[in-house]
Amino acid sequence: MITMQHVVKSYTMGDEHLVVLKDVNLTVEAGEFLAIMGPSGSGKSTMMNIMGLLDTFDSGLYQLRDTDVTHLSDNERAHVRNKEIGFVFQSFNLMPRMTLLENVALPMVYAGIGRRERQDRAAAALTQVGLGDRLDHQPNEISGGQMQRVAIARAIVNRPAVIMADEPTGNLDSKTSVEIIRIFQELNAAGTTVVMVTHEPDIAQYTKRIISFRDGIIQTDQVLDQPHKAGVAE
Repeated sequence: MITMQHVVKSYTMGDEHLVVLKDVNLTVEAGEFLAIMGPSGSGKSTMMNIMGLLDTFDSGLYQLRDTDVTHLSDNERAHVRNKEIGFVFQSFNLMPRMTLLENVALPMVYAGIGRRERQDRAAAALTQVGLGDRLDHQPNEISGGQMQRVAIARAIVNRPAVIMADEPTGNLDSKTSVEIIRIFQELNAAGTTVVMVTHEPDIAQYTKRIISFRDGIIQTDQVLDQPHKAGVAE
């Protein structure tokens, strides 16, 4: 699914040149559920942005499925990103004046999908995450956990090969966090690859593999023999 070889990323801030990722090599197989961890400044968020085609890198190779994305133009990267990747963020990033159905349908507008199909697929995605009875609600009418469910529905509506989740439980209480992780586990069990950045060790235990970054390099790479199973939501 993902192959990264000798990836280097740096930033120049004034007179300072900061190398954030140092010769990183990583392979993610189709169907994995991967957690990326590390302290602030370790490079984990930069890694997520590069993997999600939201940022470029200085040198190295990145292949996503059958596409070498290393040297793509901005427009080409946007096309691959819209087709192959679904994003879930800590802050939900929902449009406040749109209904939940309209929020979930939005990525399909950019994909050129017709209105009727957009509505049908958005409704199906919301039903999949347990919000089929809230299609006409707006984000300010639902809870934080429900907003994250909407964000997941939006991420899966284009049927991506991989979901990139950046601290998806960071704004949620522990019970709601487990409910959200349960949805990710269900999506992963159905074949979707999930890559999640988290600072919470207990949340990482629900994944199948944990990679820890420190000082721009992969410090540890652990496969979990028995990941925790998220309980069924009430």
